[in-house]
Formats: sequence, structure tokens, C-alpha cells
Amino acid sequence: MTTKQIKTEIQALLDTIPESVLRDLLAYLREAQKQTKDQAALTSHLRKIIHEDRELLEKLAQ
Repeated sequence: MTTKQIKTEIQALLDTIPESVLRDLLAYLREAQKQTKDQAALTSHLRKIIHEDRELLEKLAQ
């Protein structure tokens, strides 16, 4: 998927999101903008691990 396609899809989704969620999304994007490439990669990897191992993490939390 190209950058232009991604932006087009994001724009289409933004038109359907409630205002309260948009505010949170804006705050997230502002924080993401401040990250270096290394920090962004680390965040992405951590998100992937949490998503993929959610069940395991829930068991560990108990």
C-alpha cells in the first residue's frame, strides 16, 4: 500500500469516527510525530508483541 493510499484510507475513516475519539487520535498523532524512527520502531514492535501474545499476557497477569 502506498503512502497516498494509506492517507486516503485514513481520511475516509476519520469521517466516521466520533469527535471524542478524534481528540484522542489527535493527541496520539502529536506524540507519534515527536518520536524518532528508532522509538517508533520500538513502539511498533511492542504493540505487535502485545497484540500477538495477548492471551499469554492475560494469563501472566493473573
